[in-house]
Amino acid sequence: MSITSALSIATSGLAAQSKAFTSISSNLANVSTIGYKASSTSFTALVSGTSNSSSAGIGGVVASTSQGISALGDIEDTGVNTELAIDGNGFFAVSAAVDSSQIAYTRNGTFSVNESGYLVNEDGYYLNGWALDENGDVSARNRSSTQSLDPINLADISGMPQATTSLGLTATLPADAAIGDSFVTDAEIYDSLGASHTVVLNWTKTGENAWSVTADDPVSASDTSITTGDSDDASIDLTFNTDGTLASVSPSPATLNFTDWTTGAADSTITLDLGTIGKTDGLKQASTVSGEPRITVSNKTQDGWSAGTLESVSIEADGTVMASFDNGQSRAVYKIPVVTFNNPDGLQLINGTVYSATVNSGQYQLKEAGSNGAGGIRSEALESSTADTSTELTRMIYAQQAYSAAAKVVTAAQEMMDTLIQAKR
Repeated sequence: MSITSALSIATSGLAAQSKAFTSISSNLANVSTIGYKASSTSFTALVSGTSNSSSAGIGGVVASTSQGISALGDIEDTGVNTELAIDGNGFFAVSAAVDSSQIAYTRNGTFSVNESGYLVNEDGYYLNGWALDENGDVSARNRSSTQSLDPINLADISGMPQATTSLGLTATLPADAAIGDSFVTDAEIYDSLGASHTVVLNWTKTGENAWSVTADDPVSASDTSITTGDSDDASIDLTFNTDGTLASVSPSPATLNFTDWTTGAADSTITLDLGTIGKTDGLKQASTVSGEPRITVSNKTQDGWSAGTLESVSIEADGTVMASFDNGQSRAVYKIPVVTFNNPDGLQLINGTVYSATVNSGQYQLKEAGSNGAGGIRSEALESSTADTSTELTRMIYAQQAYSAAAKVVTAAQEMMDTLIQAKR
């Protein structure tokens, strides 16, 4: 082997260790980067000479760098409800723009709500998920395709109103009232558009242990001087047993019917839950303990509510995004899938901690978080970098020593060549 060959081999060593040093430098710089995957350098000996084993020899070294994308970093709690980590295999599906059809993949879950209401991570990528209908089911037909995903937007979410369909009363009617005496109570109800109304119920004693109840036209809950609908004025007849328990309700079930809402809402039919026949869990009759006869209402329940404004968002382990509203209601609005690949190390780095699929990575698979080999989603948490400071410093010492040794070979070869040149002179 000639001096020039030795010089060439030493030069390849310098280049290889330089490449390793670049990898080490990148890892150390990103030791605190969320979702970063550390890279490593492998070295391969080059063979010089002919195919004859007696004349072939080591002709240097070549270095190649690869990123351990499939490696999992530690998960740390953050307390921020929109920050996410995948506990296991898989990636979040993200896009560079709201209207982009190109899906990329990342484990960087530093998501926060931007000024337009979208969940965006620190790399500027939008989190994508399946939109859910009012029943909490995925709206898209082909949920196996990334075309079924939409950027998650919380700005357009509102709590849908629900009309009152059931009104429950727990009350005591005065047994000592005279036949013909009338009393009033009121209740709040909601129409199909979420508007709140007050309904006055008129209670009249019609006989011994017998009562009737009718509903007035509803009025605005905020201004009782404004009539907001029409009542059918139907009478509901009640009887009680001698022990005060409810004996009968006619018609059964008892209903209140309202039409011509001034809000434009649909007509309402509200079932009155007045308790169980033969029991006192709803209406009962008893003499007034003191003072004038009166109706005592201990509880009123109804199942309607107004439209709500988004108050908070929580994300469950299966990726369901739950929205909570100021009307006390909550509903599932999106589901975040976890994307898996047969060979995640075959993904191609696009930007920072964001990757694209390649032939080597294989076809993507959209899975529900925590199922079929996909990791679960942890909210209020982030995945740490897989780069380790102590490991990289050790690698750096080895690379530095190898680089220095190769440099000395270059120096020695140069001196030998100088000696040869001087001898020729």
